[in-house]
Amino acid sequence: MDVILFTVAITCILAVLFDFTNGFHDAANATSTVIATRSLKPKTAVMLSALFNFLPAFLVGTAVANTISKTVDLNSLPEVGAGAVPLGVRMTLAALLAAIFWNYFTWNLGLPSSSSHALIGGLVGAGISAGGWSAVSWESVEKTVVAIFTSPLIAFVIAFLAIRGIRLVQRIWQVDEESEFFRWAQVGSSAFVSWGHGSNDAQKTMGVVAATLFAGGYLAGEDASSLEPPTWVIFAAHIAIALGTVWGGWKIIETMGLKITRITRASGFAANIGAIASIEGATQAGIPISTTQTVSSSIVGSGVGAKRKVNWRVMRDMAIAWFVTMPAAALAAWVVFRFTVLPDPWSAIVTGLLIVVLLTWAGSLMLRATTADDIEAELPGKSSSGATTGYGVHVSEVGNDGKPTPHKQSESHSD
Repeated sequence: MDVILFTVAITCILAVLFDFTNGFHDAANATSTVIATRSLKPKTAVMLSALFNFLPAFLVGTAVANTISKTVDLNSLPEVGAGAVPLGVRMTLAALLAAIFWNYFTWNLGLPSSSSHALIGGLVGAGISAGGWSAVSWESVEKTVVAIFTSPLIAFVIAFLAIRGIRLVQRIWQVDEESEFFRWAQVGSSAFVSWGHGSNDAQKTMGVVAATLFAGGYLAGEDASSLEPPTWVIFAAHIAIALGTVWGGWKIIETMGLKITRITRASGFAANIGAIASIEGATQAGIPISTTQTVSSSIVGSGVGAKRKVNWRVMRDMAIAWFVTMPAAALAAWVVFRFTVLPDPWSAIVTGLLIVVLLTWAGSLMLRATTADDIEAELPGKSSSGATTGYGVHVSEVGNDGKPTPHKQSESHSD
């Protein structure tokens, strides 16, 4: 097989694997609130989320994919000899290996870090390693950096306002906190959070694959910013992210659903409103945001708006992961790219060994991962009336200062 075609094929497979990790890494974005409140069973929640992660393949454009594909100016990279693998292909390969590593590393710790930032950081690091600082489209990267701060803030504010509005409705109409109305409102809004996630995050894989095909000479275009991903790439990206969601990132679901703040059906609905507004706005603008940051911030916003305790220690750990992700992935990708340009045959041997080690380690983590049954066992109990009782295993015992607090048995909607 032609060495360029083989390398492009391996890189595209890794891109699909990254999309799979994105699916289970970010499954908590839409499912954590409905699972925490028992609005849906854990397995049902991830199946619904997977469906809505896939559906945007039929309707959503590729603005985010174009932003990703032009992160590095592929035309500015140095030429290679005839028959050699282009630097652009080696660059996307290195970026994907770094992003996949970071996704598994943070997932194993139960930290809801950003798959998007890991990928963009990987592209930046590998791009600098391949062509220097001038090879990176800093205008494109700037959009992502700005979104690190703005998208969580927007989600927080909207979720805060949403829960205050919901409180007013509750007082007027005497709607219970855990009523069936809020249950189905939460389920419906959760489905649209998944839609937003599929719309934004699946496009990132499309962009990387399109850039790889372009660099390898298998996709025509003047430059990476104008590429249209082939139909098979669009479907592969959405199928992979849906399958990853079905597999479920249960340890991160545990963190977001049970460790940040007490979530009820009403506050979960408010959190979803904040997340939907921020994610959809970014997708329409073609900005690749962190859906994980957005949803986490909306959960905090609804909790603060409802005057509930927030476990700021968990949020501190998450914030550290958010800010470390891009530079860590960039450094890892910079190093990996150096391996891909070693003299032959060492570049193929070392890069192949890195792939084997990464996949072996990832497989071992998945075999001993937290399961849906583990999460089911940790969910709050139910009273005879069907309402949830207690905060949940973790949050019920943690106050703002991280110290234990008395367990509460119920909470009215007037808090």
